[in-house]
Amino acid sequence: MNIRNFLLLGFFKLAAKGLVPASWFEPDLPMEKERSARAGVLKLEIVSHCWNYSHFLVYQLSSLVHFPPTAIDVTMTVFFCPEDKDTSRLLNYFGSIEVPGITWNWRPLPREKLFRRGIGRNLAALQTKADWVWFTDCDLMFRENCLDTLSDCLQHRRDALLFPEEELCTTLLTEDNPMLQVGSDEPKVLDIASETFSAQHPGRATGPLQIAHGDVCRAVGYCRSIRLYQTPSDTWCKAHEDRAFRWLLRSPGRPIPIPGVYRIKHVSKGRYTGITGKNKLRMGLRKLQAKVRGY
Repeated sequence: MNIRNFLLLGFFKLAAKGLVPASWFEPDLPMEKERSARAGVLKLEIVSHCWNYSHFLVYQLSSLVHFPPTAIDVTMTVFFCPEDKDTSRLLNYFGSIEVPGITWNWRPLPREKLFRRGIGRNLAALQTKADWVWFTDCDLMFRENCLDTLSDCLQHRRDALLFPEEELCTTLLTEDNPMLQVGSDEPKVLDIASETFSAQHPGRATGPLQIAHGDVCRAVGYCRSIRLYQTPSDTWCKAHEDRAFRWLLRSPGRPIPIPGVYRIKHVSKGRYTGITGKNKLRMGLRKLQAKVRGY
């Protein structure tokens, strides 16, 4: 990261804490009364990214096959790079599976654009036809009653940003964990042993748990006005734009009671490229954070 981007990153971290008015960077946020309060069979777009994480993505896509929605229409959008052969093969496999209530939507990007997650999320936000958009990561699963209960929770709502009040997570898994090893095999529909997950309660709409109103997405995109978060990169970028999105929407998100949100936590960050020592430092910090937080 060059010095200019380093300084900009620091500025937007501080800005997202409320030290700078969000209206300076995003004046077009629709007022709540201007947003539609849709009801009935809603349309949801789930937006995920994958680079060298096909062994996690397989569980996300499999969860939609095992637990297809009956009360909401879902478009499953995955941004990927064709250079990632394992992910491409996995998407080809799932794209051939017809699932009631699910529309598969694979969106290829050059790796430099994929590596800045805000770029794909912004494209999806501005172009979505959905009533709501769930921005997530490919290690999240939508299991039993998740999406149909979400439909109930979204009826007549105008909130800019929502998030599940509970997620069920693994401990930090290493790459030799059997779950991850199985996910690395030939593409297939897989399931998990749900008893290995434990409940956690996020306090805000974090990166994999951001459910945004469709009118808001179409109006302001995803950090569309912050050039740093729309600039391609030669290496995978840590997703600092999550907090900026909350800041621009003037909301940490409101919790909603939906079941079946599962997430695989993992030590190794296979998506990162570059200096090995730097990657080892990231891994060490993740282990330390997990120990401090008690998981």
